[in-house]
Amino acid sequence: MGETPILHHTLSRDHLSVIGAVGLHERLYFQVHEAAISSAEVIRFLDHLQRVIPGQLLIVWDGAPIHRSNAIRHYLRDGAAEWIHLERFPGYAPEVDPEEGIWRHLKQVEMRNLCCRDLQETRRAFRAACQRLRHKPHIIRSCLRHSGLI
Repeated sequence: MGETPILHHTLSRDHLSVIGAVGLHERLYFQVHEAAISSAEVIRFLDHLQRVIPGQLLIVWDGAPIHRSNAIRHYLRDGAAEWIHLERFPGYAPEVDPEEGIWRHLKQVEMRNLCCRDLQETRRAFRAACQRLRHKPHIIRSCLRHSGLI
């Protein structure tokens, strides 16, 4: 009685990496990977967006090194520039990136106090959190509004 509980856990380098996009039409797109995301995954994600969103795409993203890689430049030069236009947010300006608000909501609301046994459970919890958020277009809209993009 009156003792602070002690949680024991094993540390590992296992992790999930997520790449995502917020559409101005209040849609969310995510891909989950069990390793760090490379230029190849970014290109696959852009190809996925092109398949599921008709027409030309305007992608506004941060200046992360992965977004400025040679692979991305080659990808654009090899034909993707015909249907995709890339713009970069200012240096460090998370307040103008609507996805920052989406990540914050997922972490602080949808997945708050989550404790998973393994990566598969974490993946399932993340997907469920995304599904719940997709049913809350007012949250997505507020993240877009806060960014100034709409």
